Amino acid sequence: MNTTVSSGAAIDAAPGVADSESLHAETNHGLVIAISGVATIGGFLFGFDSGVINGTVEGLQTAFNSDSAGTGFNVASMLLGCAIGAFFAGTLADKYGRKTLLIASALMFIVSAWGSGIATGSLEFVFYRILGGLAVGAASVMTPAYIAEVAPAAYRGRLATVQQVAIISGLTAAFLSNYAIAKFAGASTTEFWMGFEAWRWMFWIELLPAAIFLIGLYFIPESPRFLVASGRGDSARAVLQRLFGERTAADKEQDIRASLADDHRPSLSDLKDTKTGKLRSIVWVGIGLAVFQQLVGINVVFYYGAVLWQSVGFTESDALLINVVSGAVSIAAVITALILVDKIGRKPLLWFGSVGMAVTLAIMAVSFSQATLDESGSLSLSDSVGTIALLAANAYVVFFNASWGPVMWVMLGEMFPNQIRGSGLAVSGLAQWLANFAITLSFPVLLVSIQLSGSYGIYAICAFISIFFVSRYVRETKGRELEQMQG
Repeated sequence: MNTTVSSGAAIDAAPGVADSESLHAETNHGLVIAISGVATIGGFLFGFDSGVINGTVEGLQTAFNSDSAGTGFNVASMLLGCAIGAFFAGTLADKYGRKTLLIASALMFIVSAWGSGIATGSLEFVFYRILGGLAVGAASVMTPAYIAEVAPAAYRGRLATVQQVAIISGLTAAFLSNYAIAKFAGASTTEFWMGFEAWRWMFWIELLPAAIFLIGLYFIPESPRFLVASGRGDSARAVLQRLFGERTAADKEQDIRASLADDHRPSLSDLKDTKTGKLRSIVWVGIGLAVFQQLVGINVVFYYGAVLWQSVGFTESDALLINVVSGAVSIAAVITALILVDKIGRKPLLWFGSVGMAVTLAIMAVSFSQATLDESGSLSLSDSVGTIALLAANAYVVFFNASWGPVMWVMLGEMFPNQIRGSGLAVSGLAQWLANFAITLSFPVLLVSIQLSGSYGIYAICAFISIFFVSRYVRETKGRELEQMQG
């Protein structure tokens, strides 16, 4: 891997780019916010579909009679779909459009939610979860890209950060609905309504927001940058006029054209440096950002939170309630990032988050090393150590969601030049979800072999390494129009 970042990876101002202040003044802010709001429903579904599995693990084990490895694959199977969806969404969006890919993801969310609940065996369940993964993967890269391509630089970071608010809101909604359904039913494995077990209804709740997403997408325009790249100048100009005003639209269209290759449409081959034949440095930075976001182990909390807390003595009901609290704390943390991302920048938030996660993960590793076996053979923590572990876990979630959670997606949506944005997102998204899959699939095995203390020790080391990655390779993108991005 060539990790050397050349001077070309820095983001320099490009001549001829429309003045940001005049662009901001003429922007139809209400329209930009409204269509970004519709797009972020995809983020809500991303979060809900990722988090709903948290409360269904015991139900899946009982219904499908699966062992730890089988359960781990049932949980992680969606992530294979996410990797495929993220990779092909980026390239397909360059061919068919951002809006088209979001509509396709909405349809897959609907089918996956229904199918996951009606599944009668592991194979059928995995099929529907992979389908949901395709939807999550597509939404994960297309939503921030779409927002970045319709929002002005002055508050692009804040709007893109709303995507993470939506993701965490989706996670929290899934945790809350899981908790409520399990509470009313008595347990996730018992019958809840109409003869179906509670865990099945946990999946079916997702049908409502998925339907709202599908309907809302029909009322938003296509990305003007895609329209220009696909040779539909009149349509692009019409969208730009609606977004930024008639006086600015022509200049903005010209800036977009100048940032694109004049001999071919965007493709994966554009990721290579024409002089060296190697991947551009900015692509390696995107891959690094995507992978490190997962190597710190955040999705262990998202997917296995209930199992984690039950393993150290909490009841299923209490563990699900802790997830709800963590989700609420996460939303507050993302709102903090939303306030700061366009003020202090992306890089400082990433660095701060890396430091905070390294410290809190280390505390969790030490705390879980104090766990003992009770009479039933389950792990338990003393009241004082359990309190420290719980506080450290929530502090870790705060650091992640005030930094790497939203900022990684903000940067991936904006850091690539127009010519390679779709392809850069495809490769980075693929790397992100493959890392997610590896972490999620390995956790049940790590839980048995090196237990919680060893697992969190590994994640702490990765967080520590990410400090140096941010310091050395990440370049600031705050306040720059997309036509100024160089790589």
